[in-house]
Amino acid sequence: MNFLIGNAYAADAMQAQDGGGFSLLVMMMIFIVFMYFMVWRPQSKRAKQQQNLLGSLSKGDEVMTAGGMIGKIVKINDQYISISVSENVELPFQKSSVVSVLPKGTCKSIV
Repeated sequence: MNFLIGNAYAADAMQAQDGGGFSLLVMMMIFIVFMYFMVWRPQSKRAKQQQNLLGSLSKGDEVMTAGGMIGKIVKINDQYISISVSENVELPFQKSSVVSVLPKGTCKSIV
């Protein structure tokens, strides 16, 4: 019956690898550093750039919204802006929907 069940040598092999806890700790630290540099840091940089963009908006700037609307800012509040997209057409948007500020004269060159 000895040919069906092998000898139990696994306990001796596990005692030889007692450093498993430390290597797990090192792997977790490497994972945390990787997540910081690949996810958290770039995301915070983008959020800071967006806040600077929204803070620098002024009347007369030509902007593009997240929906793709391009126009000139005519009115500006704390949370809302009004964008003139053509003659006598003003559309209200949330300030946070502004994606980028375009160079002067972009609206006239597109239309």
